[in-house]
Amino acid sequence: MSLDPTALPLNELIGLVAALLTTLSFLPQALLTLRTRDVSGISLSMYSAFTLGVGLWLVYGLTLGAWPVIIANALTLALAASILGMKLWFGRRPA
Repeated sequence: MSLDPTALPLNELIGLVAALLTTLSFLPQALLTLRTRDVSGISLSMYSAFTLGVGLWLVYGLTLGAWPVIIANALTLALAASILGMKLWFGRRPA
């Protein structure tokens, strides 16, 4: 797979941009949570379900050998799991 945007079919370019945006969308939340240690606005059930879902998407991508799916979900899993971990770690401490 070439990373030259002019060599990509439109559907692959759309998928690449979508994967990049959805993956990077977790970075600000992870950085904010790490900086403030405020996890009061984070839903434990939502992040638990989401992290499990992303993990399953990663497994799905691995079974297909679909590198864009694998890379996007591996990065998203790392970010979502870090937010979930901070929710569990910082949420058990008194404010």
